Amino acid sequence: MANCIEMPAPLHILTVIGARPQIIKAAAISSAVRTKFQGRITETLLHTGQHYDPNMSQVFFDELGIPPADISLGVGSGAHGVQTARMIEGIERELQGGKYDVVLLYGDTNSTLAGAVAAAKLHIPVAHVEAGLRSFNKAMPEEINRIVCDHCSTWLFCPTETAVKNLGREGFALGTDAPATVDKPHVVASGDVMYDNSMRFAALAGQRSSILTDLGLKEDGFMLATVHRDHNTDDAARLNAIFGALLGMHRRHALPVVLPVHPRTRKMMESLLATDMKQAMASTKGFHLIPPVGFLDMIALERNAKLVVTDSGGVQKEAYFFKRPVVVLRPETEWVELVEQGQAVLADADPARIASAAENFIGHGVPQCPPIFGDGHAAEVICTKLLEARG
Repeated sequence: MANCIEMPAPLHILTVIGARPQIIKAAAISSAVRTKFQGRITETLLHTGQHYDPNMSQVFFDELGIPPADISLGVGSGAHGVQTARMIEGIERELQGGKYDVVLLYGDTNSTLAGAVAAAKLHIPVAHVEAGLRSFNKAMPEEINRIVCDHCSTWLFCPTETAVKNLGREGFALGTDAPATVDKPHVVASGDVMYDNSMRFAALAGQRSSILTDLGLKEDGFMLATVHRDHNTDDAARLNAIFGALLGMHRRHALPVVLPVHPRTRKMMESLLATDMKQAMASTKGFHLIPPVGFLDMIALERNAKLVVTDSGGVQKEAYFFKRPVVVLRPETEWVELVEQGQAVLADADPARIASAAENFIGHGVPQCPPIFGDGHAAEVICTKLLEARG
């Protein structure tokens, strides 16, 4: 009788997601787990419910072919402390069963922070995807979340070389051969899973998305804007300055503006925007305030926009993938490479700087956008590294 070779048990990952960007990022690794790494890695998907609006969550599961979440905490919105505490409680409860080898976290949200704290205190290794990003502004909740997560992690998967260097400056050992532990984590230049996804779904967006036709838009003939950070939405002066700048650019350049409105932003617009600003937007043809869009529609908008104006880190980066210029509605960015390449300009909420940056990009286009986010195979790098670490 032939000897039977016992196959090792698969690596069991708990993936924690909660916000739109994390659902999109998770699609790349979830796809790799179900295809190339089938039988060697299993994944359980836990959704905290940080984004509970169907337009901000379920639509992405449907479009990207991600299986429904195995566990849903249904935390919903709330103050940072309350929301994060509920997430920690729910994640910890799931981890106490002892069946997970790794907790996989994405980005810099409260869901990321909660997963890092819960896993680290139970001595379960954390893998942080999108590690090493720094805006160097700790007034941003995201900056606190990403720093804490990095320092709780056993594997730090960096999307760019700049992220690797940031961790080196903070004292993380680079290039170590010792086994990865939370005290001696491995820093890996993996590339960016969002680049994986954008390349994978770009053709599909061209086939399935009808948003350009629905809104009467032409390729390279409109401006795309997003505004969602509380630093902008919760400050009446900043919010009015940004929308005033968008209206001014629309009138000056005769280009339609498309702004998918985040639920939080819509709520603050109702209470903080000046009455004449609301009336001007409502009466201006070609100023499209639309509900949040799915990933395929967003790709279609990003690929075809003349200019992108945003305070979103993810949208900055996706615009770079498609060689679109970006005006950043923040005083700093964690994606410093985009500014260094001249593809993005930091304009904050200053109408004059916003207008000047837009004028330059519309008049002269965008400079070359060399590849800085890997080769489109970041998910495979991450899965392979986790399996190698297991031995």
